[in-house]
Amino acid sequence: MSQKVRVRFAPSPTGPLHIGGVRTALYNYLFAKKHGGDFILRIEDTDSQRFVPGAEEYIIEAFTWLGLQFDEGTHIGGPYAPYRQSDRKDIYKKYVEILLDKGAAYIAFDTPAELEAKRAEISNFQYDASTRNGMRNSLTLSKEVVDNLIKDGNQYVVRFKIEANQEVVVNDLIRGEVKYNSSVLDDKVLYKSADNLPTYHLANIVDDHLMEITHVIRGEEWLPSAPLHVLLYRAFGWEDTMPQFSHLPLLLKPEGNGKLSKRDGDRLGFPVFPLEWKDPKTGEISSGYRESGYLPEAVINFLALLGWNPGNDQEIMSKDELIQLFSLEKCSKSGAKFDYEKGKWFNHQYIQLSSNAEIANIFYPMLEEKSVDVNIEYVETVVGLVKERVNFVKELWDQSFFFFQSPSSYDEKVVKKRWKEDSPALMSELIDVLKGIEDFSAHNQEEIVKAWIESKNYHLGNIMNAFRLAIVGESKGPHMFDITATIGKEATLSRLEKAIREIKLS
Repeated sequence: MSQKVRVRFAPSPTGPLHIGGVRTALYNYLFAKKHGGDFILRIEDTDSQRFVPGAEEYIIEAFTWLGLQFDEGTHIGGPYAPYRQSDRKDIYKKYVEILLDKGAAYIAFDTPAELEAKRAEISNFQYDASTRNGMRNSLTLSKEVVDNLIKDGNQYVVRFKIEANQEVVVNDLIRGEVKYNSSVLDDKVLYKSADNLPTYHLANIVDDHLMEITHVIRGEEWLPSAPLHVLLYRAFGWEDTMPQFSHLPLLLKPEGNGKLSKRDGDRLGFPVFPLEWKDPKTGEISSGYRESGYLPEAVINFLALLGWNPGNDQEIMSKDELIQLFSLEKCSKSGAKFDYEKGKWFNHQYIQLSSNAEIANIFYPMLEEKSVDVNIEYVETVVGLVKERVNFVKELWDQSFFFFQSPSSYDEKVVKKRWKEDSPALMSELIDVLKGIEDFSAHNQEEIVKAWIESKNYHLGNIMNAFRLAIVGESKGPHMFDITATIGKEATLSRLEKAIREIKLS
């Protein structure tokens, strides 16, 4: 590619960022970095009625957590600033005038009531070449009337004038050549005098052109807008600088029947937003991947494979590997089922790949909340023994609580099954054996205890099951001697003595 690749992610600040939007941004990021290009954040806030306070900050925080760094954007600036569309009003007004002067657009004064009446009159009404001559606009009204209506403060819109029965070709890097007939398009509103703001369609094209965007990578839901955007580029005379389009497949419900929604996440118990979101109007809280305990690297890897694959069987890929392997040509044309269980699997894999120190640092605040006072090195040791058993860091407590506190009670079912009449006497003998061990390492303990069991001709299972119950309080946990080596000799003997005193057979 001779021209430097420039892509943009352009969300609207109308609420929390959907996980499908995160995937779109990720593909833009991977493509840009693969080709040594720029990844730009542009905030498209031209729909003033749907603006939600805090949404833009949420978007930026989400990408910071995910580790997807923008090269330019509202929060960092850049040579094409401003990057927030509400700050670019004067720019758009200039290009509206260019289209009006060319006769490629016109002013329309139709009120909502008039448009509604026309919809009632004409089945499947759309404002286009076949109907516009019967409406109140600058094509049917004299210039004097138009000027006076504007002077008197009448609200108006500027519509794009689309000629009927033209072939419009969209060259898509994923879908190939897609052809449309212009008659299926309506004369879209490009500008509204009510708020002096353009609509998405005009602002999008003008910004992409001025910011020298080379590739537009967006969701499949925008494909119907592509022919309109091609026609707008043509109207401005910008065909030579038109970006290449790529429309990504939809993220589908886990069952595959329809687009993934927040309702699906609520129904099946998984997040559809990167971060937790509190609705400023209703106070409703929606779960996020970060707060649910997902590692950002796992989310990135999981999302990358929803609609793209590298062409081999590799699943675990670092961000650098994803960049190296990514290509739009290997993106699927069909929708990708959102397999949230696979997302858990990825998180499990990344917990295993993370160092014990990294996971311990995430786990440590949870221990502080439970008033557990231990040093971080001890937590690292515990993490190393139990992390293979969890999908999320928050599950570590359930798998490791016995490293931090002695049992306050004993599982009744386990007591009934594992604690025999002779268990107190056997555990007393075990205490004497353990007291004599100087080197309390797991390996040394195991050798000495097993030799004692063999010399006494005791049943290994009976001894070890009662031992685990006394130390843990349940029938769970990693290798028994790894537990006792970690909690130490004093705690091990104390717990055995406590179990002998407190466990009663019913």
